[in-house]
Amino acid sequence: MKERTIQKIETFFKINDDLLFLKDNVMEACNIILNTYNNGGKLLVCGNGGSCSDADHIVGELMKGFLLKRPLDEDIKFKFIQYFGNEGSIIANKLQESLPAISLGVHSAFNTAYINDVDSSLIYAQQVIGYGKRDDTIIGISTSGNAVNVYYAFMAAKVKGLKCIALCGMDGGKISNISDCNLIAPSYETYRIQEYHVAIYHLICAVVESEIFKF
Repeated sequence: MKERTIQKIETFFKINDDLLFLKDNVMEACNIILNTYNNGGKLLVCGNGGSCSDADHIVGELMKGFLLKRPLDEDIKFKFIQYFGNEGSIIANKLQESLPAISLGVHSAFNTAYINDVDSSLIYAQQVIGYGKRDDTIIGISTSGNAVNVYYAFMAAKVKGLKCIALCGMDGGKISNISDCNLIAPSYETYRIQEYHVAIYHLICAVVESEIFKF
């Protein structure tokens, strides 16, 4: 890993020493996601309630610059200028390189239609069937580890050949039994689990960004 990445990791675990027991698992999650992006894959993320908001938050950190500015590749900038002149140059200088990620909870038309017409517990599994490709990764967020729709999404992910990362709490629940990597926050209090989750996924996003981009 890059020196700057190692420093981020070391600083994080000095500040959050109560999560030190999770270090190997967090690094495993980072490597899974890095392999996904290096192989041209994407990240799917899902959860319910506050965990759905966390899914959106993760996508926000990946789809635009998080700790780095991520200027566009020079070839892409050149094409913007070539096709659109000065206006293209202005746009190209504001756009950023992106890490493809999709939050499965935000598609209100699809989700409500599927809830009404088919089965509410399968809204995420259906999207995994639609979006998921081999080399993709799914992060399922559930404070209890027992969210049925996240569990079914992992089942669909296994069938489709995706890697599964469980971001849970308590005892990890049933989701942790079928995931490839478990990140289980050390609490049985929902709000504390969610607070741990924010810290954990911020570190993951920072590590992935630092390793993928040169600047």
